[in-house]
Amino acid sequence: MRNYTAIVERCKETGLFVGFIPGFQGAHTQGETLDELHQNLQEVIEMLLEDGEPVLEAEFIGTQNIVVA
Repeated sequence: MRNYTAIVERCKETGLFVGFIPGFQGAHTQGETLDELHQNLQEVIEMLLEDGEPVLEAEFIGTQNIVVA
């Protein structure tokens, strides 16, 4: 079992949730709900893994809150 961290955003224009796996080429998708996005991400990752284990170009570390006055 593999574990990947997804970044999730909401598109202001369409209202869709957009998700991607940092550093994982092609691992991105969208959905109308968070559940749909989660399912779509699983499917995309499973499909991409059929070509073998990816060499990730980046590693997700975390987020930071930046305050600008």
